[in-house]
Amino acid sequence: MAKLQSTEIVGVANRPATICSNSVCMWFDTTNLKPMASYCGYGGAGTWSSGGALITARRVPAGAGTQNEGLVAGGYINSSAGVSCTEEYNGTSWSAGGALATARYSLAGAGKQNEGLVAGGNNGSYTSCTEEYNGTSWSAGGAMITARFELARGGTQNAGLIVGGFNGSNLTCTEEYNGTSWSSGGAIITARRMPSGGAGSQNAGLVAGGLANAGVSCTEEYDGNSWSVGGSLITARWISAGSGTQNEGLEVGGCTNSISRVSCTEEYNGTSWSTGGALISARERLSGAGIQGSSLAMSGYITGNVTCTEEYNKSLTIVDCIL
Repeated sequence: MAKLQSTEIVGVANRPATICSNSVCMWFDTTNLKPMASYCGYGGAGTWSSGGALITARRVPAGAGTQNEGLVAGGYINSSAGVSCTEEYNGTSWSAGGALATARYSLAGAGKQNEGLVAGGNNGSYTSCTEEYNGTSWSAGGAMITARFELARGGTQNAGLIVGGFNGSNLTCTEEYNGTSWSSGGAIITARRMPSGGAGSQNAGLVAGGLANAGVSCTEEYDGNSWSVGGSLITARWISAGSGTQNEGLEVGGCTNSISRVSCTEEYNGTSWSTGGALISARERLSGAGIQGSSLAMSGYITGNVTCTEEYNKSLTIVDCIL
């Protein structure tokens, strides 16, 4: 059973709500007069439901944030330079945010709604520019070492991670952001472009799928210094969305080697991928955000750019243990 990724307030029948840190709640059993621990986790595969539509239909934007505080920036409409518009999600609907300084598409996004980060992309040519979001407007950050687009991402505004991508050839280079500048990290094993959006943190990253000579199923995990081989995806794909963490990752949608758009979702437990609930709308070139048990899949391409947002949720399971 996977553990929650963040501190949660969990209430159980006939007990007061309390703060659960690192997925463990401590209670006192007044019947047996002993302390009791409740291990909180998600059980079973999740399901997708419809969320609020984006204002602007687009494909390959940057995605970041959480299910209730999502962020989308940039993307492709019908211009080779991409768009600059940003949107913010409140769990129900999208509203306009501050515009990017540099319009672009196939860029990387990370962080939170009020502390966002975007890097790279294509604005008519490969770009190295980085921008930081404060919840209202974007400002310039440090330039990437290697200009590129179609890359994966992870981390936060002050501890960002970008991986792979394309600048005329598929890349293996990794870069790490400290809130001011980018530095070189360990190279990924398999050069690729258009992998999942990526997931995890700067010291515990995850990248899966992508396009090498063909779509690949290989997964790699980052420890802050080097990449190692993880469990292979069930369905090899590219132009998909990724979210979650290294031990609780999510891979959503995309395109297979038969050029078929897929609705399949896969969940990662740190070792292997398993089947999750299917998207309502099969699509490619979408973006993702959130954690495995509470995530977003937004934007994308079907026979044209789409505005659809979907929300993924898993049921919470609480297991008690008398200590």
